[in-house]
Amino acid sequence: MRPALSAIALLGLLVACDDAPAGSVMPVTVIWMDWPAEVNAGTEFRTRIVVWGVCATEPRFYAGASADNHAVTFNPYFVVDPDPIYCLEGVAQPLVAYGVDTAGVAPGLAAVNPRTYEMRGAGPDNPPANALPIVPRTFGEVMVRPSDANPARRNAAGSVSSLADSLGCMRIRPFGTQDALMLEDQADTAGLGFAFVRGYIYNAAAPVCGETRVFHLLSRQ
Repeated sequence: MRPALSAIALLGLLVACDDAPAGSVMPVTVIWMDWPAEVNAGTEFRTRIVVWGVCATEPRFYAGASADNHAVTFNPYFVVDPDPIYCLEGVAQPLVAYGVDTAGVAPGLAAVNPRTYEMRGAGPDNPPANALPIVPRTFGEVMVRPSDANPARRNAAGSVSSLADSLGCMRIRPFGTQDALMLEDQADTAGLGFAFVRGYIYNAAAPVCGETRVFHLLSRQ
């Protein structure tokens, strides 16, 4: 789905919410998430989330974070003016953002002993306009420790494209962003174009194509 069409699809997702700020609520799906692999119990932690954008003036973003005994869930949405701007395919508008790179704060999680919680997000694909509420998808897990969590590694998952640089080094790029992550295993590149991947980001002991911050691939769909 092309960026303009993605934005058009989202315009059909208008719902009423008595608790939301004044305006129309536009739920959006999560394209990509990355978060600390380990956190301390009871401590909020910042999660990077990339979501589909909307066609509107000054949209206000809300991460929609919540947690229960099993998972942290992000159900992100924008609040826009009651009369949003409708985008036409092929018409260049500075208001159109096909991907929004932002963040949400996950609430502190309980853990008497080390344990994991799932990390969930709405999406990642644009659903039909009548598919409300958007069903969350599991992106991965976070380890919660009573203390001494190691923040060095970040778990990550989402929809990506693959690209090779001028030296033939392969990277993955989360949809809707301009940054790309160096793939740790340069021999394992099959099926990474327009795939949903899970893995983690960390500092490798030996540089890969001159970079030490790399993405370790665990699975792809």
